[in-house]
Amino acid sequence: MDLSARFFQMEWFSAIGTAAFAISGYLVGIRKHLDLLGICIVALVTAIGGGIIRDVLVGRVPLVFHSYANLLIIAATLLAAWALGLHKRKSRTLERLFVLADSLGLVAFSLAGAQVGLVFDLNVFGVVSLGFITAVGGGVVRDMMVNELPYILHRDFYGTVAILVAAGLWLCDSLEWVGLWSLQLLFWLGLALRLLAHRNEMTLPKIGRSGQHQG
Repeated sequence: MDLSARFFQMEWFSAIGTAAFAISGYLVGIRKHLDLLGICIVALVTAIGGGIIRDVLVGRVPLVFHSYANLLIIAATLLAAWALGLHKRKSRTLERLFVLADSLGLVAFSLAGAQVGLVFDLNVFGVVSLGFITAVGGGVVRDMMVNELPYILHRDFYGTVAILVAAGLWLCDSLEWVGLWSLQLLFWLGLALRLLAHRNEMTLPKIGRSGQHQG
């Protein structure tokens, strides 16, 4: 897969992640009964927060500061969500939509963030870290803004999926296996794992007894 085709594919993953996280932020804002500005802020932070943190770490001006692409995607996504009346759906439907949107954003941004690490010729730790930060950074800021414990600290295979997907891209790159099929495979496997983990309430082991008071 030549470099231009690879970047084109990653642009699609970035667009998918931006739209998906904008939806998840929108749904959180609805659930928290925020006003219009509050919903827009939460959606914006969810969609671009991880990318901004990633870009600062690699020493470049965040892309959103000199390209309108992601801002247009966010605006179009929010208008579509409003036009489709997502805010009028039942709470159970909103929960399912949130999980799907958040899962799509998680996997797409894991790949997009890991690609940045590969462009900067980082080692496996750097590649995985950038994939992880891009995928979960916006969600962490979002959850803190609405006074919730961030998803990655207590809910199923969330952050773990981001790590596995980013590590998978690094491995494929090391073996020179990066191509359309491998990128699609990583995306769909990551999404399937995330949704399966959520459905079966799979979690990583926890230290300490359940219900034990922590001082």
